[in-house]
Amino acid sequence: MPGFPTILEEVAEVFQKRQEDVAKTAIDVQNRISHLSEGSFVSKGRKIDPDILALSVKHLERLFDSTHGGFGSAPKFPSTPSLDLLLRFADQTGDTTALSRVTYTLGKMAWGGIYDQLGGGFHRYSTDAQWLVPHFEKMLYDNAQLSQLYFSTYQATRQNFYVQIGEEILEYVVREMTDPQGGFYSTQDADSEGAEGLFFVWTAQEMDLLLGEKNAAFLCRYYGVTPNGNFEGKNILSTARPLSVVCQEIGIAFCDGQEILREGNAILLREREKRVKPFRDEKILTNLNGLMISAFVKGYQVTRKKPYLIVAQKAAGFILEHLYKEGRLLRTFKNNTAKLNGYLDDYTYFMHALLDLYEATMASHYFDQTCLLATCLVDQFWDDTEGGFFFTSDDHEKLIARQKPFTDQSVPSGNATAASALFRLFHLTHDQRWFDLAEKTLHCFSQAMEENTYATGNFVAVADFYLRGPKEITIFGDIASVAVETFLARIHQLYIPNKIIRVMPATPTSAGPAVMICQTGPATAGGTCSMPLTDWEKIKTALLGR
Repeated sequence: MPGFPTILEEVAEVFQKRQEDVAKTAIDVQNRISHLSEGSFVSKGRKIDPDILALSVKHLERLFDSTHGGFGSAPKFPSTPSLDLLLRFADQTGDTTALSRVTYTLGKMAWGGIYDQLGGGFHRYSTDAQWLVPHFEKMLYDNAQLSQLYFSTYQATRQNFYVQIGEEILEYVVREMTDPQGGFYSTQDADSEGAEGLFFVWTAQEMDLLLGEKNAAFLCRYYGVTPNGNFEGKNILSTARPLSVVCQEIGIAFCDGQEILREGNAILLREREKRVKPFRDEKILTNLNGLMISAFVKGYQVTRKKPYLIVAQKAAGFILEHLYKEGRLLRTFKNNTAKLNGYLDDYTYFMHALLDLYEATMASHYFDQTCLLATCLVDQFWDDTEGGFFFTSDDHEKLIARQKPFTDQSVPSGNATAASALFRLFHLTHDQRWFDLAEKTLHCFSQAMEENTYATGNFVAVADFYLRGPKEITIFGDIASVAVETFLARIHQLYIPNKIIRVMPATPTSAGPAVMICQTGPATAGGTCSMPLTDWEKIKTALLGR
C-alpha cells in the first residue's frame, strides 16, 4: 500500500494535468451520494415480513462462532444487537439453542481480556477470536449497550452472574466516566505512557510482590498469569476456568477462594490507580448520554438499587440544563460550552432515556419532555417525500447530501431508535400520528432488514415490537407504596422485551393495588386485557403466557 504522502503527490499531479476529468468525477460522486440519501434504498411501502426475526436468527446462525462465542473471526466486536435478537427469538419460540448462544458468548466475553477483570467495563473489541487481547480503549456506547444486554440475559436466565457483570459496568461508569455535574464522558484511550494497554497488564513478579507468594499463586492460576505473559511479555488478566475449579485444584474451600479473590482484586486495583491513566475524552455527548441513562434505569429496574436511578436522573437533568436550548437539543458539551445542532441520534436516544425514566418514576415531566422532542424530531428530521428520518436537521449547515442512517454502526441506527421511541409514545398516548410515522419508517427500511440482518439488528428488534405488539402493564396504586414496589420488582425480574409500564392511581373498579395486562396488537391501542389481578402467580402467567 502506498504511503499517504505518495497518494497526495499523485492526487496533486492528476489535478494539475486532468482538471476537467477530476471535476466531472467529483460531480458524479456527489450525484451518487445525493441519490442514495434521497431514499433509493428504501422499500417504498413494503410490508414487514412476519418471519423477519426467525429469518434474522437463521442468518446469524451461519456467522456464529461455536468455539469462542460471538460472530465471525478476529477482530471480534461484541455485536450487541445481534445477541439481543437471539434473546428475543428464544423468548418468542422457547429456542434453547438461541439462548445458549447468548449466554455462552456473554460468558466468554466477561471471562476474557476484553473485560477489565479488576475495574469492570469492556474494552472496544478483541484483536483475536477468543476475546483475550483487546484494543484497550473503553467506549461509553459499548458499555451502555452491553450492560443492558447483561441485565436482560439475567432476566431471561435468572443467573446472578449476568446481573453481576451489568452492575460492575455501571460501577465502572460511576467511578471513571461520570462528570461531577452528572453527565457521562465519552471514551478512555488505549494508551498510557506511550504504550497500548500498559495501564491494564501485569507481570507475575508484580503479583508476588503485591499479594504474597500464596495468594499470588492462587490469583495467577485464576487469571492465567505466567512469567512469560500473554501480551508483549506481560499479562492481560482473564479467567479460563471457574473459580470453583481453581479452588478444587489448589485444595481450598470455595468460600476461602472467594475471599482471596476479593482481597487480591482490591489490592491490585488500588495499586493500578497509582499508575498513569489513559487519556479520558471528557466531551459529554447527548446521544451517548441517552444510551447510558437507559442503562442505569435498566440497572435500577432489575436490582432496585436507588443510586442507579439517581445517577440516571442527574444525567438527564444535566442534558436538559446544558444541552437543551430554545426547544432544541445540542450535540456536545465540554469546558462549560455546549455547541452544535443535535443530530438524529441525539434526539432519539435521549427520547428513549426519558421514556425509560418515565416508566421508572411516573414523573410526568419526563413524558412531557419526550413529546416536545418528538414534535421537534418530526418537524426537523422527517422526510416528507420518501419517509424516514435524516441524520441532520432542516436548518443544519448545507452538506453534499442528507443521509438517512438505517444500519447499526458502533451505536444503534438513528432511524431504528426513532421508530422505537415513536411506537412507545403511541402506546402511551394512543395518538395515531406517532404510530403512522413509526410504521412508515419500518416499511422504508424493511428490505434493508431482510438483506443485512447483521447490520440492522436494532431495526429487526423494533419490527419484533411492531409485529408482536407490546404487553401493556398497568399497575393500579401509589408508586411509592410497598405493594406497587413489590409488583415492579417482581415484573422486572422477568424478561419481557416488548412491554409498556404504567402506574395509575387505584380506582373503585380497579380495587388496587392490582395489575392489569393487555396484549396489544400491532395496529391498535386496544387488545386483549386481563381483569385487574392481585395474585402474583396469575400475574406472572399473564405476563409470560405460560
